[in-house]
Order: sequence, then C-alpha cells, then structure tokens
Amino acid sequence: MTQKKKKFPLYLQILAGMILGIILGIIALQFKGGIPFIQHWIYPWGKLFIRLLQLIAVPLIIVSLVKGMIGLKDITAFSKMGGRAILFYFSTSILAVSLGLSMGLLVKPGKIVDKTKVEHIQQAYQTAAAEKGALAEQSREQGPLSFIEEIVPYNVFEAATNNSKMLQVIFFILFFGVAALAVKPEKIKPVVDLFDSLNDIILRMVDYIIRFAPIGVTALMAGIVADFKGDLSIFSALGVYALTIVVSLLLLMYFFYPLFIHFFTDVSVKKFLQSMYPVQLFAFTTSSSAATLPVTMDVVKNKLGVSEDIVSFIMPVGATINMDGTSCYQTIAVLFIAQVLGIDLSISQLLVIVGMSILSSIGTPAIPGGSFVILSIVLASVGIPAEGLALILGIDRPLDMLRTSVNVTGDSVIAAIIDKK
Repeated sequence: MTQKKKKFPLYLQILAGMILGIILGIIALQFKGGIPFIQHWIYPWGKLFIRLLQLIAVPLIIVSLVKGMIGLKDITAFSKMGGRAILFYFSTSILAVSLGLSMGLLVKPGKIVDKTKVEHIQQAYQTAAAEKGALAEQSREQGPLSFIEEIVPYNVFEAATNNSKMLQVIFFILFFGVAALAVKPEKIKPVVDLFDSLNDIILRMVDYIIRFAPIGVTALMAGIVADFKGDLSIFSALGVYALTIVVSLLLLMYFFYPLFIHFFTDVSVKKFLQSMYPVQLFAFTTSSSAATLPVTMDVVKNKLGVSEDIVSFIMPVGATINMDGTSCYQTIAVLFIAQVLGIDLSISQLLVIVGMSILSSIGTPAIPGGSFVILSIVLASVGIPAEGLALILGIDRPLDMLRTSVNVTGDSVIAAIIDKK
C-alpha cells in the first residue's frame, strides 16, 4: 500500500480531490437534502484545512525570515554584496508584483463569474465580508498611504496573534535580523541553532498539512459547487485565471529577465536562455527551489561563469528570499478571489497587497505547496475570506511548477548581475 501511495504524486491526489469534490457537489444538487449535507458534513473538512494553513502561517514566516536574514552571515556581507543583492531582489519583486497587479486588473478573470452566484457566496461569508467592508471604509477614510502608519507595531506579540497584521510582524523580523547581523557570530550561534531546528520542525508541519490537501480540496470544491448551484462560469473564470498567470510568468522569464541580462551583465541572452533550460526544467518537475539549488548553482557557476564566492553566497539566499514568480502569482490570485467574491479593493488595500506579496514571498518555504500557507496571510491582510482559497487550490500544481521555474531563473539573473558589478 505504501509503495502505491508513493507512485501517486501529491499534485495528482489534489487534482483527483478537485474532481471528486466537483462530482460530490453535482450529485448533492440532485437531491433535496444534498446541499445541507455538503455544508454540514463535507465542507467543514475543507474549512479545517484552511485553518491549518492559517495556523502555521505566522510561525513559518517568522522562522523563515529570521533564518534567511541571519544566513547573510554578518553585517559586512549584508552591506556590500548582500546589500546589492537585496536591492535587486526587491527591484525584481516589485516588477513581478506590478506585472501581476496590472494583469489581474486588466484581465479581471474573476468577473466572468455570474454576479447572482457571487451574491450567494457573499452571504455565506457574511461575517468576513462585513469585516472587509469596515476595513475598506477605514482605508478610504485614512488615505492611500495610511498603510505606512500600520507597518510599525505597538506590540509585536499582539500583532503576531492577528493574521491581518502580518506586515507588522515582518517589519519586526527584518529589524531583528539586521540587528542580529551586527552582533558577533559566536554570540548569536545559539539563536542560529534554535531557528535552524525550528525551521526543520515548521517545514515538517507544513508537509503534514499539505498532505491533508487532497481531502481539504475535495471538501472545499464540493462546497463551492454546492454554493454556486452547479454554475459553470466559475470554471471558465478559473481557466482565464490560470492563463493570466501563465502569460505573466512567461513574460517575466522570457522578456523581462533577458532584458536584465542584456543591460546589466556581459552574458548574452541566447547563452543565458540555453544555459537555464535544464535548471528551469528541473524546477518545473520538482516544484522546489531548494531541491533545484544544487543544479542552479552548478549551471550559474560553470555555464554563466559567475564566481564561486558569489554563487555560494547569493544563490542560497536567493532560494530563500527571492520569489518573483510567487510574488506575481500571489497578486493575481488575491485579485481573482476578490473579484469572484465581489469584493472591491481600495487603493490602500491594493498597496497592502503589493507590500504583502513582496515581503511575504520572502517567508515562502522553497517546497511544493508552500505558497498556500502564505497566500492565506495575504488574503487576511486585506480582509478577504481565506475560504476563497478553495477556488484555486485544485489547479495550483501546474502553476506552482511554472512559478518555481521563474523563481530559480530570477535567482540566476541576480547572481549574474552581482558578478558583473
């Protein structure tokens, strides 16, 4: 039995769960008591899965960010090579998020859904929608830059208990990490060891939660079909959503990155693309930047000619904190869910999405499915019901594979640029 399970990959289990959930939902619509049965006996398992994602999100971001910052070794490396790398990391992340925001607002894939069905879904999420409404109104009254005031927490422990205040937690973690870099390495060794151990434990917890995903997706999709009363416009919207993400990621990988290579390095675009093909293929197959890291480092050093010092420093850091593909995807995903649920986002909320997508991508674990956890936090930051994740989980695997290819390509671009500088 164990061997058979290993031959059935998790992404296929999730896809099967999505199909099974759709079938269960359709069957339930044929019976008088079918919808209440789904809502009371099936859908709660999906909500449990969402809660597990929210449960692990704060510890995951804290541990991942602290580990990534301390991994820069010392303040000298951070201020020199690391400082330039961070600058380019944020530059490409801002580009990725801006692209995702533009595509999401231009295409509006969630608007394809029948408006009458959206009203029904909003009633199901009336509590969260009410909270959202209050948040949106408050944002409009305070102005477009009000989110800047909210970055610094009054109490970091209080902020850590509220997923909607994750930006405050991230600020504290980055502040903590910079301070740790200024302390002698031998003095913070216990802290490093502690967070190394915590990171292993948290990643194992994430693995357990993701393994529950097939059951969660089955329950969530059954609930979605029941809520939409068999309306197929949601699946048309999903197709447009997926296409929007694919086009955006391909633009990053084959248009914007080659421009960076052309203007900021001595490497030819043709050589770069040819060299990166095996790395992108490996990343696409594994959906893990961490698993692809040895291959990426080998190609960047031996094919692109980047020095070993830069490769050994930049690439591991990049695999942890540079997630352009993830940032772009998260922005489009949040906009899509908001559009499906009929939620109009203010300028302030859009700015929060931009900031959260950039900063939270730093805390995304470089493993398959890790973005589920972080996305729940981005949704909460602007008052969108986390249950909206049900809309996209079933088709996430191929998109995850593609955005991982983008992530590792972005790491390689930064390494080549730093080497030239």
